Amino acid sequence: MNLETTLSKISKQSISEKRQQILDAIVDYIQQKQKAGQVPQLNFICTHNSRRSQLSQVWAFVLSRYFDVPIASFSGGVEVTAFNANAVKALETCGLDFQKQDAENPTYALQYKGDRLDCFSKVYNDQTNPKNDFAAIMTCNHADQNCPYIPGADIRTPLTYNDPKISDGTPNQDAVYLERSLEIAGEMYYVFNKVANQ
Repeated sequence: MNLETTLSKISKQSISEKRQQILDAIVDYIQQKQKAGQVPQLNFICTHNSRRSQLSQVWAFVLSRYFDVPIASFSGGVEVTAFNANAVKALETCGLDFQKQDAENPTYALQYKGDRLDCFSKVYNDQTNPKNDFAAIMTCNHADQNCPYIPGADIRTPLTYNDPKISDGTPNQDAVYLERSLEIAGEMYYVFNKVANQ
């Protein structure tokens, strides 16, 4: 699948009214920052910063640029692990191309529309992440329940996803990771399409 095929597919994705309400809070936040002349900063937070928060950061980066909506996209966790190889594979299956810098906690560099995103596992308050004036978007239930307060965040929004980790080592592993990647991509498409066209 190339990226254009992926974008065409996710543009038709059905999103429940309940999820739309959550996503609309992110849309509102982005629009408020735009009206104030500021670049919105989105920090996607999950426990290990290895799967769901990374997928969200990447798709927010790509789709904001696809719709020409200037934002800064970040991710973090409550502990450092590594950007999961299965999650990276799912993104590559969707047509994204990463340059990997090998290390115990490798960095995956993504270029899109002239911009670069460096993805690696880190804590949510890492020096590379914003310290204030950002939206904290909680992508897993554990982080949502165990981090009730994120210092410096303007808003804290639970946008939780099922963990594809449950499929690790099973025959349907690739399908589950791809499904999660496409689900997140579809919701980020909804956000940035709405911001661009309202």
